[in-house]
Amino acid sequence: MTHSHPHPPPPPRSLAAEAARLGPWFHNLHLPDGTQTRPDSPLGDFPANMWRHIAGHIPQDLTGWTALDIGCNSGFYSFDLARRGARVTAIDIDDTYLAQARWAARQFGLEGRVTFREQQVYDLAHSDQQWDLVLFMGVFYHLRYPQLALDAVARCVRRLMVFQSLSMPGEDVAEVPEDGDLFDRDAMLDPGWPKLAFIERQLAGDRTNWWAPNHAACLALLRSAGLRVVGHPATETYLCEPDPEGPSSMWRWDAAEFEIASGRRRG
Repeated sequence: MTHSHPHPPPPPRSLAAEAARLGPWFHNLHLPDGTQTRPDSPLGDFPANMWRHIAGHIPQDLTGWTALDIGCNSGFYSFDLARRGARVTAIDIDDTYLAQARWAARQFGLEGRVTFREQQVYDLAHSDQQWDLVLFMGVFYHLRYPQLALDAVARCVRRLMVFQSLSMPGEDVAEVPEDGDLFDRDAMLDPGWPKLAFIERQLAGDRTNWWAPNHAACLALLRSAGLRVVGHPATETYLCEPDPEGPSSMWRWDAAEFEIASGRRRG
């Protein structure tokens, strides 16, 4: 009489092996066992090195707050906000990054604190939902229609937004008049005049790098969207809040244009 013996269970797969299976990674996450998902990033320990400049400007206790992470990638920022107590909605258009983020959330025990969605930033125009804290970092310059997106995002901000964009060098800000002469535009050549450099082909091998605003343009674009800049914790990075005294130019000028361009209603 023969006796069958059950096969022993396979050894558990290491986090390093699971992470490699989900790669390639852009965010270098430090997993609970010490594994790093992108230790050889040309940006260094990214995005931790960037977040160090910003993290102290956000409340340590976000209990009761809601947060939106736009372009969440594999979830680094979302996880930090969740650890502080926020209920986080994280959106991205890349299903590979979202798969990484959902997997990483399980490793950190945060899957109940973060909801991941495959969603475009422009989709925010179709909702009237607001979040206490919005992260709009590393996305603006990848967008073909950046002001449309910024107008949509600004509507979502209840308390605070962190905005970060690839930018032109320099931090000059010119005194821009309330009005000007149509035939005298020399002032626009001032280095501090708000302007965006358009990248027709590609930058750093990426065809989705479309724009590089200068510092003055970042300030002006945010103001035009109805936001007040309350901090500048790092190069290319701005803390903003809704400005009740300076509502969005979209509503003061032609809200119908935004609603038709974003698809909220037909023309």
